[in-house]
Amino acid sequence: MTVTWQVYILECADGTLYTGSTNDLSRRVREHNGSPTGAKYTRARRPVQLRYSCACEGRSEAMKEESRIKRLSRREKLALVKAHRKDVIKKS
Repeated sequence: MTVTWQVYILECADGTLYTGSTNDLSRRVREHNGSPTGAKYTRARRPVQLRYSCACEGRSEAMKEESRIKRLSRREKLALVKAHRKDVIKKS
């Protein structure tokens, strides 16, 4: 079985953005919204909404992509989210 890693961006209730990576996206979003295992940052900013995700070939690639996204400015992250949303709509 191949484990697919994903990098994601969440929008917190206060409008801030959080970037992370995981091998189980739905579980991780649930944890951010209601579990003590959610990130400390998001625990104080619930609820969160998934705004962006992309699949990576492995954990190493996901961590590199997460690091790259975290270095982006807020404006650049929002542009990434917007471009992703347009891409999803085109595929539908």
